[in-house]
Amino acid sequence: MALPSAIDCVAQLQPYIPGKPVDELEREYGVKNAVKLASNENPLGPSPKVLSHLSLLLSKPQELARYPDGNGFTLKNKLIEKFSTDGTNLLSEQITLGNGSNDVLDLLARTFASIDDEVIFSQYAFAVYPIVTQAVGATAVITDAVDWGHDLDAMLDAVTKKTRLIFIANPNNPTGTCLPASQLHDFLNQVPENIIVVIDEAYEEYASHPDSPFSSNNNSDAFHSMIPALEQFKNLVITRTFSKAYGLASFRVGYGVSSSAIADLLNRVRQPFNNNTFALESAAVALNDQQHLLKCVELNWQGMAYLNRSFESLKLNYIPSAGNFICVQVGTDCAQIYDKLLHEGVITRPIANYQMHEYLRISVGTMAENERVFQALKKILA
Repeated sequence: MALPSAIDCVAQLQPYIPGKPVDELEREYGVKNAVKLASNENPLGPSPKVLSHLSLLLSKPQELARYPDGNGFTLKNKLIEKFSTDGTNLLSEQITLGNGSNDVLDLLARTFASIDDEVIFSQYAFAVYPIVTQAVGATAVITDAVDWGHDLDAMLDAVTKKTRLIFIANPNNPTGTCLPASQLHDFLNQVPENIIVVIDEAYEEYASHPDSPFSSNNNSDAFHSMIPALEQFKNLVITRTFSKAYGLASFRVGYGVSSSAIADLLNRVRQPFNNNTFALESAAVALNDQQHLLKCVELNWQGMAYLNRSFESLKLNYIPSAGNFICVQVGTDCAQIYDKLLHEGVITRPIANYQMHEYLRISVGTMAENERVFQALKKILA
């Protein structure tokens, strides 16, 4: 029996494959003290203030029996306070909370695209974009990359009357490439107002830090968050996450910022209580500890510099990254090198699913973890 077209689209989906867990590696390979540098997680974990707050929550068992705040009042107001400090005025009605920013990306696809519509994203772009596109039965229009990053001119050329959404990751995962704000402004000025443009800023905290080679401190044509541009572009949506620099990946909490009209539609589709109480409160507390955030980001750029030097010493090419990860070219034996690294107790990320068959993506860890990767690669490649 032939499947209905929408069901057929889902049946053909290639599910997202997460990074290998440490306990699975140790169980399968018999190694001890393994390190995981595969999923772009924060090696320092969340703020100590979050840990203290979690203890407080656990001391109130009666509250654990209650549903979370379905509107996320406290977290939204903390976000408004944060962006106000940065000079951007937001309203609660402009914020959509998600079970991770992936949830918001899914909401966007389900709200604005369907069968017979088109969604544009770049070659080597985040794996969730094709997943959410196919899940709603829309047609993926994939533009060729330039220097491993987005070709905005090619994306403009790909726009048709069927285009409903454009996804742009900035910085991009998995390649770490980064677009300057000036180019994105020019791009948005040329996109028809009826097309939703999504700028995925999951790694914004890294790219905008003064130590980043992509920041305004080090680059005249620099990275800047596009959140201030929301006042000018009513078809713009910015997504962010607490999974990376804030170290809350296990809590699954992210958000989108947009016009109130777009957020209203997203919140109609959003599942009630899609964020649990621990996630909502932990994210709000994390925003109050910017010192911990800076410590995490500074460690990242120290580690990135070390990894860059390490790859250069091994004569390995790599793609300069604005995030907390880096892609290194290890050659046609990439799959075997990945497996050999597992035997050394080091989990990295092969990215053949992005058609980058010679590259491993390696998250920046603690300095001890970064050295562990270098020594393991040095041994394998000797």
